[in-house]
Amino acid sequence: MLRRNSLEKHLQHRPDQQDLKNRHILLDTSAAPSLQSKQQELERQRATDSLKKGLATRPDREELVSRNILPDSTAAAGIQSQRKELERQMRADNLEKALGRRPTADELVKEGILTADEKPTGA
Repeated sequence: MLRRNSLEKHLQHRPDQQDLKNRHILLDTSAAPSLQSKQQELERQRATDSLKKGLATRPDREELVSRNILPDSTAAAGIQSQRKELERQMRADNLEKALGRRPTADELVKEGILTADEKPTGA
C-alpha cells in the first residue's frame, strides 16, 4: 500500500508533455514516431549547411582590421587592453602638448588672423 501511494504521488508531480517538449526531453514534432529520427537528422544537416555557408562568406582578418573590428596588432590578447590604454594616453599627451603650443587670441589678432571683434571673451 505504501509503495502504491508513493507511485501515485510521483505521478501527480510528473511534468506534462509541453513542459518536457520545452526542456527538449520530448521532440516537439507532429511527425510519426517512425519518421522522427529522419526529421531530426535532416534538421541537423540543415543547421550544418547553414553554418558552412556562413563560414564560407565570413570576411578574412585583413578586412576585419581595415574595418576596425579587429585590432591591428600581433600582441598577445592579455596585453591588448594595456596597449590600447597606453595609445590613448599617448594621444592625450600629444593633444595637450599641441594645445600648449597654440598661439593666444592676442597673438592671432596681432598677426591679422583674427579681428578684435572675433577675439574670444575671457582670453
